[in-house]
Amino acid sequence: MKFENDAERIAIIVSINSIIGNLLLSLGKLIAGFVAQSAAMVSDGIHSASDVFGTLIVMAGVKFSNKASDEEHPYGHERIECIAAILLAIILTIIALLIGYSGYEKIVGDPAELEVPGQLALWAAIISIVAKEAMFWYTRNAAQKINSGALMAEAWHHRSDAMSSVGAFIGILGARMGYPILDPIASLVICVMILYAAYEVFKDSMDKMVDRSCDEETATAMEELVSRVPGVEHLDSLHSRLFGSRIYVDIEISVKDNLTLLQAHHIAEMVHTAVEANFPLVKHCMVHVNPLSEDSHEACTMLPPDLRPHDLHN
Repeated sequence: MKFENDAERIAIIVSINSIIGNLLLSLGKLIAGFVAQSAAMVSDGIHSASDVFGTLIVMAGVKFSNKASDEEHPYGHERIECIAAILLAIILTIIALLIGYSGYEKIVGDPAELEVPGQLALWAAIISIVAKEAMFWYTRNAAQKINSGALMAEAWHHRSDAMSSVGAFIGILGARMGYPILDPIASLVICVMILYAAYEVFKDSMDKMVDRSCDEETATAMEELVSRVPGVEHLDSLHSRLFGSRIYVDIEISVKDNLTLLQAHHIAEMVHTAVEANFPLVKHCMVHVNPLSEDSHEACTMLPPDLRPHDLHN
């Protein structure tokens, strides 16, 4: 398989390992759930099976988002990864609602029909908790290494599965101790946990889709860096926007009035280089240079009448 870069290679390898792990876990949990007659374990097995489809979406998102810029997409394809994460959140939501509805039907049904789960379901829950938590940390570390939103969404998918297995374990254990109603109640708890994970994934992806600014700590660090660049008399403005997993930055600086165009350009180039070199997530930094003594209103009054803002015509 050909990869565009190391980030794509890491994401695809992690995703393939996730698919293998989830197939084995979902099969084992479904078998244990049916054999041990545990609604909570069957719900948990369905959740793990949904992970496989989710991982395929992540792989597609990472593959397309790492494509190089082209004539039709000069800013790149990073936002495709956000779309993949949003689709994953939708899948999580649907699965959660189905699990919740199934548990609700058993709770409001005939109590005499509630089954006491077998011991096999307990062992399946324990194995699932350990395996899914390990998969969470494995995927999370890879996502942080390559700064992949879709892969981080997949990591939290693993964590939600681990937490749902905890809920299944508690419900199954309670049912075996004489409270069979706890098994379908565990399904409702699993539903809520999955819905919360879906919300977190959706919120993070939407922030990256609507040009939200980068975090305040990063913005402050950028401002301090720009202010230290030789020749920068004043930092007029710094605006950032998230573009998928990357950041675009627009900066305005003031320099001394008597500099030549070439000297001012060199200062702007130093700012551009410093920001992109010190902040690897920055895909592009645009720098605009202002003379120290001129304000924007004065510049507008120098425009021909037909190009001035409406409020300056009179």
